[in-house]
Amino acid sequence: MRQRFSDAELDQLFRTARTRNAWKPEPVPQSLLRELYDLAKWGPTSANLSPGRFVFLTTEAAKQRIGPYLSANNRAKSMAAPVVAIVAYDLAFAEHAPHLFPHNPGVGAWFADPATAQETAFRNGSLQGAYLMLAARALGLDCGPMSGFDAKGVDAEFFAGTTWRSNFVCNLGYGSDENLFERLPRLPFEEACKVL
Repeated sequence: MRQRFSDAELDQLFRTARTRNAWKPEPVPQSLLRELYDLAKWGPTSANLSPGRFVFLTTEAAKQRIGPYLSANNRAKSMAAPVVAIVAYDLAFAEHAPHLFPHNPGVGAWFADPATAQETAFRNGSLQGAYLMLAARALGLDCGPMSGFDAKGVDAEFFAGTTWRSNFVCNLGYGSDENLFERLPRLPFEEACKVL
């Protein structure tokens, strides 16, 4: 039987973790971004085909490229974040089936229909984005996920001529309590769950 996480670990991942709107001016080294991906990549996806793709904007020039496509409410806090991550997905994810699902390399054919590929890539890429945020928290980083951005503009700026598409944006770094909202409520078990 696996050991339960400690209360301190559960707090860091969920209970006291907060969406950050302001950031300390501490850089996030590229080695930590590699460690972050190398942890997040182990989360499960359909047939292990891992459609999630991540672009880490760490320089001022790179962040300026995404700035025009962020909503007015998200622009300043993203420009101040040490890292702006574009969480994306690859519509051609099934091409990796022979490597990622070697016991049945033909599994890629399940996703030949473009609508099926889109749905699968988006769903599993979203899962991988969530794994990335939990991995970030586990490694001591704070997160500021957001969907207030022009996806078509981001895709044209960063993914033109590719099969990658943006899903959401997530600021990463060491958060400050500045502009931190009060903890918002969540639905209770009785309203959000059924046990049958």
